[in-house]
Amino acid sequence: MGYTTLWKRLSPTQLNLAIQTFSLISIFFEGYDQGVMGGVNASSHYVTEVGIGLPDGTVTDELHQGGIVSVYYIGCIFGCFAGGWLADRIGRINGLFIGAVLSLIGGALQAATQSSDFMIVARVVTGLGTGALTGITPVLVSETSTASHRGGFLGYVFIANYLGIAVAYWIYFGMSFLDNGNSDVQWRFLLGFQCFPAIILVLGIKLLPDSPRYLASAGRLDDAREVLEHVRGSDDPNSIELEFQEIAAVAKQSQKSSPIQFAQILAGRGVSGKPGHHLGRRAWLCLLLQIMGSWTGITAVTAYAPVLLSAAGYDRLTQNGLTGGLSTVGILGTIISAQIVDRLGRRKCLMGGSACLFIVNLVAACVYEGARAHPERASSFAPAAVTMLFLFNLCYAATWGTVAFLIPTEIWSSDMRAQGNGFGITGWAIGVGWTVLVNPIMFRHLENRTYFLFAGLNLLWIPIVYLFYPETANRSLESIDVLFSTDSPFYSAMERAYREHGDILADMDHSDGSEQNQKSGSDPHGKEDSVHRERV
Repeated sequence: MGYTTLWKRLSPTQLNLAIQTFSLISIFFEGYDQGVMGGVNASSHYVTEVGIGLPDGTVTDELHQGGIVSVYYIGCIFGCFAGGWLADRIGRINGLFIGAVLSLIGGALQAATQSSDFMIVARVVTGLGTGALTGITPVLVSETSTASHRGGFLGYVFIANYLGIAVAYWIYFGMSFLDNGNSDVQWRFLLGFQCFPAIILVLGIKLLPDSPRYLASAGRLDDAREVLEHVRGSDDPNSIELEFQEIAAVAKQSQKSSPIQFAQILAGRGVSGKPGHHLGRRAWLCLLLQIMGSWTGITAVTAYAPVLLSAAGYDRLTQNGLTGGLSTVGILGTIISAQIVDRLGRRKCLMGGSACLFIVNLVAACVYEGARAHPERASSFAPAAVTMLFLFNLCYAATWGTVAFLIPTEIWSSDMRAQGNGFGITGWAIGVGWTVLVNPIMFRHLENRTYFLFAGLNLLWIPIVYLFYPETANRSLESIDVLFSTDSPFYSAMERAYREHGDILADMDHSDGSEQNQKSGSDPHGKEDSVHRERV
């Protein structure tokens, strides 16, 4: 038995645990790399190494500093599409392996940085790897999970995102006591630490089997059945067989897409061989969902937490401790998300999350407005301000922080899912980059009233989600395709289409029967007079 088939020795429980563990490590890398630059930018040695400031750590070229940070997200955009394109052709596991190799190289290069140009190249390479990992990992989890637990499993995986951010912060906090933070070791170790999860992925990811849905789309139906039976274990054999039949039936119609076709999708031109699937609508739903998530206020709250805590009068040590607590509370939020996302559904989580974030932003804005109006009592407003910061992170992690990454993995067919999820990751990169860019401007001109803006935006997201976003909870990945068989973009029309055609196998049998009747009734020689198109 070879290295890549060792998974066959594992029990179903052990195999599912292995898939979850490596998925956690993959998302941990993304979270860590997302959070690490805050501590790196605070190191005076790093500031002088890349030429963005003075020896005392004062940054004099903010644009240059921001460029080094944000170029990573450009790498992520290219990485998620390139990685997804590969994963739809050579498999999810091979795509993750290549992403892990790029992440390892990028992390090592960052730790060895000698100049600004060196760092920029290293950040781009890391972004390419991270984009591939972040784009493919949720797809692997979705495709190996049951319909009733898909959201919960992905919620637990995304605990690693907040764990990575928290670990990056706490390592920085601990190493700030080394030579009072004035050491090359501090920032180089911070950047080098990300190589450890990358090494684990490179060495271990090939131990996992590929997703049964990818295997079916590649024509390997026997392998797909074997993997599906192994990950489902002692589940009802009839339900496993029904799931396999759905996967196999949809896989017959699968065809690979090209990067050019994905540009056509965004332009609304569709893909040859997939008429009536409304791929452009799916792409824009993924993009806009992540952009809306970024404009809930999450980037402003996390980026400006130290500034807000300082304004509240807390000393440096207390600021550091509370900022670390803000990173850590996201872990609790994702645990809550894993418990509710399948029970309540995706739509209720998004709309309920927006309602909660609207209230939190509104209260936070009022608290800071009170502190502005009565500066002599600013310290008395501090506990309320801190409470709002913690509540915001908790509410976001429990709702938008997971669901915005989940829906893009569910609404694409198996032959396009990994690359299709790239639209969601692109939306995330655009949203984060956009808000990080404009947050300083907004806070400079609007100050605390920026939170009134975020409150209003959260209120706006509720009707948008209600009108246009489908419900995917507790539905098989194959049947979700039916939601987009209607020409109407509205939720009510998608639900009506699902009620009429949601039984994939029955609908295909009916279509096949109609086709046979046409052949026998209208063309006795077996030639079709017209083309019959199935809608699935």
